[in-house]
Amino acid sequence: MKQLYRSPYEAYPFLCDTKDDLKCDFELLTDELASHTGLLRAKVAKCAEINPDINIEICEELCWICEIIYHLNPTLRTQLTVTTEECEQLKKKIDRLQNQAKDRCKKFVLPIGGELACEAHGLRVEAKKLVRLIYRYIEYGNEVPNLLLDIANLLSGYFFSLALVFNLYENVEEVPFISRNYK
Repeated sequence: MKQLYRSPYEAYPFLCDTKDDLKCDFELLTDELASHTGLLRAKVAKCAEINPDINIEICEELCWICEIIYHLNPTLRTQLTVTTEECEQLKKKIDRLQNQAKDRCKKFVLPIGGELACEAHGLRVEAKKLVRLIYRYIEYGNEVPNLLLDIANLLSGYFFSLALVFNLYENVEEVPFISRNYK
């Protein structure tokens, strides 16, 4: 087998991990999710200057979410340091957003609307990718705390609910999606 070249400028020491060792993939996904959360936060701050309906406190909340995601980052390599209390806080934030967006979504909606909502929908999908990767990691015979799966799933729910609220703030109607396959 050919010797793997390791660049002295390697951006992250685990990038050369084998394909069946998903820890680095998990870390990259959480890094991407946190980075895009930071981008959404910047866009929210900018939009809040223009649209008084957009609550600037969401910026603080997105900063908290970003920190939670970064605390998840080393979990597969070390341990889960996000707490049950933080999971409960995240669930309460989702409940608050769902209450704000009540009756905007009965089943499925297209991931369209204002720019902030579309960014939040993208984050929702990234969180689902994280959940999928965790399940693959488990399939390889690894154990993870149930709380990790709960938080990753809740992150997807948070960003979905946030997308609905952003469309509400921007007076954008949700477009229901009726599947031709699932009835």
